[in-house]
Amino acid sequence: MEVRSLVLRPRIRRPPPPGRAPELKTKVRFRLSLAIVLAGAIGGGQGALCAAGEVDYERHIKPLFVHKCAVCHGSRKQQAGLRLDAGVLIRKGGDNGPVVVPGEAAESVLIRKVTAEDPDERMPPDGEGAPLDAGQVALLSAWIDAGAVIPDKETIPSDPRRHWAYQIPRRPPLPRVDDADRANPIDAFIGAEQRRLGLRAVNPADRHTVLRRVYLDLIGLPPTRRQLREFSADGSSSAWLNVVDALLQNPHHGERWGRHWMDVWRYSDWDGYKQELRGSQRHIWRWRDWIVQSLNGDKGYDRMIVEMLAGDEIAPDDPDVLPATGFLARNFHNRNRNIWLDATVEHTAKAFLGMTLNCARCHDHKYDPIAQPEYYRFRAIFEPHNVRTDRLPGQSDVVKDGLPRAFDAEPEAKTFLYLRGNEKHPDKDSLTPAVPAALSGRFVPRSVELPLAAIYPAIKSFARAEDLAEARRQLVAAEEQLADANQNAQDGAGATVTAESTKLDRLELRREVAELRLQTLEARYAADSAKYDADGSQATGERREQLARAAADAERRLNARQAELTVREKEAALQSAKAGDEQDTKKKQAAIASAQKDLTDTEQKLGKAREALKETNDRYTPLGKEYPRTSTGRRLALARWIASPENALTARVSVNHIWLRHFGSPLVDGVSDFGLRSPRPRHAELLDWLAVEFMETGWSMKHLHRLIVTSRTWQLASTADALTASANMSIDPDNHYLWKAHVRRLDAEIIRDNLLAVSDQLDRTLGGKDIDFREGESSRRRSIYLRHAYEKQMTMLVLFDAASPNECYRRSESIVPQQALALTNSSLALSQSRLLARRLSEEIPRAGEDSESQYVQQAFLQTLSRPPAKDELNVCLQFLTDQAATLSDRSKLTTLRGGEPPKVKAAADPHDRARENLVHVLMNHNDFVTIR
Repeated sequence: MEVRSLVLRPRIRRPPPPGRAPELKTKVRFRLSLAIVLAGAIGGGQGALCAAGEVDYERHIKPLFVHKCAVCHGSRKQQAGLRLDAGVLIRKGGDNGPVVVPGEAAESVLIRKVTAEDPDERMPPDGEGAPLDAGQVALLSAWIDAGAVIPDKETIPSDPRRHWAYQIPRRPPLPRVDDADRANPIDAFIGAEQRRLGLRAVNPADRHTVLRRVYLDLIGLPPTRRQLREFSADGSSSAWLNVVDALLQNPHHGERWGRHWMDVWRYSDWDGYKQELRGSQRHIWRWRDWIVQSLNGDKGYDRMIVEMLAGDEIAPDDPDVLPATGFLARNFHNRNRNIWLDATVEHTAKAFLGMTLNCARCHDHKYDPIAQPEYYRFRAIFEPHNVRTDRLPGQSDVVKDGLPRAFDAEPEAKTFLYLRGNEKHPDKDSLTPAVPAALSGRFVPRSVELPLAAIYPAIKSFARAEDLAEARRQLVAAEEQLADANQNAQDGAGATVTAESTKLDRLELRREVAELRLQTLEARYAADSAKYDADGSQATGERREQLARAAADAERRLNARQAELTVREKEAALQSAKAGDEQDTKKKQAAIASAQKDLTDTEQKLGKAREALKETNDRYTPLGKEYPRTSTGRRLALARWIASPENALTARVSVNHIWLRHFGSPLVDGVSDFGLRSPRPRHAELLDWLAVEFMETGWSMKHLHRLIVTSRTWQLASTADALTASANMSIDPDNHYLWKAHVRRLDAEIIRDNLLAVSDQLDRTLGGKDIDFREGESSRRRSIYLRHAYEKQMTMLVLFDAASPNECYRRSESIVPQQALALTNSSLALSQSRLLARRLSEEIPRAGEDSESQYVQQAFLQTLSRPPAKDELNVCLQFLTDQAATLSDRSKLTTLRGGEPPKVKAAADPHDRARENLVHVLMNHNDFVTIR
C-alpha cells in the first residue's frame, strides 16, 4: 500500500493568520495526515485516489459539497454569505473571507471546519448530517493541495424555485409533421427528436405481437385465439381503435391499472398476528374496489385525489366515496402515532407530487427548497385525522365487516416541530398548516360542517332496523324455548319436579330479559332521536329529558333482571359442579370453588343493580360513539391544491407513472422525486404537452391510455434488422428516444393470472374481500384479490418481484433461478397446463402427424398468442414423440416428492401426458412472461 503525505512534504510556510496560534496549524496538520493515512488504508478506495493525485472536481468534490454542504451553503441558503455549490463560489469565500487556500489544505478554513473536534464548530453542524469521514477529508485535502482546480466554465445553480418541475406546465407547440404516420402528438415529439439525432425507428410490431401487447397493457389478460383471428382478418382502418376502445371499456381494465396505482399508493391489506391489528385496516379491500371502480368509470384523476385525501369532508355519508380514504387509513400504525403521520406526509408527497418532503423531517432539505418547518406545517394538515370503522348494512360486528375511513378526530390537535426530528424534543411553539412555499397555488382550509350520519352513525335507520329486528328475534326464541319447556313439563319429561321448576324459572327470566332488552333498545333509540332531532320532531327540551329518563329507567330494570338471570345460571352451575361424578376429588373441589366464586361475584353485581333501581337520573348508555361535529377542511384544501391545474407537479407526476407502465421506462427517471436532483428530462416538451392534455381533458386516464396505445411509437416492434440496430445503437444504445419498443417482463400478478386465463379457468368475478395469500395456488380469482401485506404475500408473486406494501413507486425486475422453479413446480402451473392440454385434445384428437402439428400450433396461439416458428414446430413435434416413448416405459420414470401436489392428476395415457408436458413447457417459455 502506497501512502503519500500530502501535508508534511517540504513547502514554503506562510505565517499563521492573525488570531490563530501557530500550534493550531500543527494540530490540523497532524489530524489531516492521519486522515489521509487512514483513507489510504481503507481498501485502496478514496485513499488510493489521493495517493495517485487523481482527485477530480466534477466527479469527487462537487458531489461531496452538494451532499454535505448545499443545504446551508447553496443557492437557497447561504449561511455566513458562503456558497459551496460551484467552484468559483468556493474560491470566492463568504462574509469572513476565503475558506480555501489553493495549495495549502492545512491553511484552509474549510479543512479546519470539517475536522474540528468541537461539535459546535465542526461542519456540517450536528443535526444537519454526519461529519465527513476520513476518506472524504482526504479527498477534499488532496483537491486543495493540488491547487483547488475548478472548471473554466461551470453552471452556477440558479434559484431552486426556478427548477423545471416547479414551473406550471404550458402546452408547447407540436413539432412539424411531414409523415401522416406521425400525426399522433406523441409521434410528432418523438419523431422530431429522432430526426434531430439521426435515428431511424423500426417498423410496427406484427399483428399477433401488438394485439397481445395491448391486451396485456390494458386489461392484463391475453387475447383468445378467436380474438387473434378476428383482428388478423380485419383490414379496416378502424380495427385498431375498435380493439383499444373495447379494452378500455372492459371491466378488467380497472383491475389491471388498479394494481399499478395500488403500487404507487402503497396498498396494503391489514397486517397483524392472528386478530391483532398492527398496520393498515381490516376491510381495506373496499379501497381497492373503489380504485378499480373509479378507473373503470374513468373518474377524473383530480377527483380521485380529492376523494382519497378528503372523501369524508366532501361526502361524509356516501358509502361509494368514503372507501377512498383507505389511502389514509392504510398508514395506520398501532404503536407510534409519529410513525403513522410520518408515513402519511412522506407518501402523500411522493405519490402525488413527486417530492421527497420526508427529507426535511430532521433538518432543511439538502437539495430542494423545503425548510424543516415546512415539513411540520404539511404534517399539521393531517394532525387532526384518525381512522375508524363504520358499520355497514347486514353486519353489526365491525371486526367481521365494516367500512374503514378517515375522519378528523381532534380538530384542535397541535403540531410541533421536533428538534432534529426527535419526537422527544418538540419545539415550544405550535405550527399552522401550510404547503411548501416553493410551489404555486392556493391552500385555504375552511371548516366543514358534518351531517348527523357522520357525527353519530349509530342513529342510521338501517342500524336501528337491524338492531330492533335482532332483539325481536331473541325475544321470539326465548318465548319458544319457554313454551317447549312448559310442554315438556306437562308431558312429564322433567327429571324431577324441583329441577324442572328451577329450569322453567330461568327460562321465564330469560324471556323477561329479552323483552326488557327490546324495550330498552326502543327507549334508547327514542332518546337518541330526540337528542339529535334525528326523527325530525324537533322535540322540546322537556320532552328530550323525559325520553332520556325513560331510557335510563328501562336500562336499570334490564340490568337488574339480567343480573338476576346470571345469578340463577351461576347457581345452576354450582349445583352441577357439586353433583358431578368427577372421581378426582381435588378437581371436583376446584370446580366447586370456581363456581362458588362466580356466584359470589354475580350476587354482588345483582346487589348493585338492584340498588341502582332507586335512582331517577337520565343517564343511559348511548347507542354508539359520537364524533366531532366539524372537520377542519385542511385535507380538502390540500387535495384541491394538489389537484389544481396551477400545481406544477401533479399532472407531470401522474403522466410519468402512466408512461412508465406503458413503455417500461419513464420520461422522468425519479418517479417519486421531481426535485432538484432530477434533471430536465430528455422529452420535457412531450411531458408538458401530455400533462396539459391530461388536465384539459378532465384528467381522464382513459384518454391518455388511448392516446398512447394508438401512437406509432407505442406500436413499434422490439427488434430491428442488423443495419438499423447497428446505426441506432451507436447513437442511442439505451433506446432513450424510443426507436424500438422496450421488452418488458410481465408483472408478477399478471403471470399468475395468465396461467389461469390461458386454461380458461380464471374466475373473472370483480371485487370482494381479500383472499388468504396461502390460497394463491388453489384460488382461481385474479391476483389483485389475494391478501397483500407485510409478511402476507404469495411466494410466487414475491419471486417475480411483486410490489412491496411499504413502498413501490417503480417495480424492479430480477432474474433468479427460483422464478423458473416456481413456474416449473407450481401446483397451479401444473394443474392449469393439464387442464389446457385436455381442452386442446378435445378440439384436436390424435389422428396422425397432422393433428399433432395442429395441436402444437393451437397450443402456441393459446399460451403465447403467436404461431410457432418452423424450427419451434419441429422441435415440439419431436418432443411429443420422444416424451410419449419415455413415459411409456415406467421403469424410466422417477416419482418426485415434496411440495404441494397438483389438484389435477397427470393423464394416464403416455401420449396425452406428453401433450400436457408440452403445454407445461410453453407456460415456462420466456415469451409467456414477457411483453414484446
